[in-house]
Amino acid sequence: MKNPLPSNLPAPLARGRRRLERWRRTHKPRTKLPESLWSLSAELAREYGLNRTARTLRLEYNCLKKHLDALVADGSAPALSTCRPAGPAPAFLELLPAGAPSVVECLLECEDGRGARIRIHLKGRELPDLAALSRGLWSSAR
Repeated sequence: MKNPLPSNLPAPLARGRRRLERWRRTHKPRTKLPESLWSLSAELAREYGLNRTARTLRLEYNCLKKHLDALVADGSAPALSTCRPAGPAPAFLELLPAGAPSVVECLLECEDGRGARIRIHLKGRELPDLAALSRGLWSSAR
C-alpha cells in the first residue's frame, strides 16, 4: 500500500521519499539501508527537521537521529539551528507590545559567611551592572 505524499512537501524531501520507496520495492523487508540512503536522509533531516523527515521517509526516529548526529560530529554539516538549550522550558514568558515603556525590577540579596546581609531592590528602565554594584556596596559596608 502506497502512502500519498502531502502536496506541501518540499521537493528535496519528496525526491528523498521516492528514492527510498524505490529501494524498498526492490529489497526484502528488514534489509539494512545502504549508507548512501542514510546519508541522504541525515542531510534532509538537517534541512527539514528530524521528526518531519523520519515521518516522511518512514524511518525510525532514533536511527535517523544517530546518523544525523554522526553527520554533525564529523564536521561535514553544521549543528541544527533548531536545537534548544538544555534545561526546563520557562513556564511563563511575558511579551511586551512594541513601543511600550519597559520597567525592569530586580531584587538582589547577598550574605557572607559571618551572617552579614545586604538586600537591594531596584526598579526602573535600566539596571546598572549588578555585580559591580553589589561588590561596591558590599566592600564599602565593611
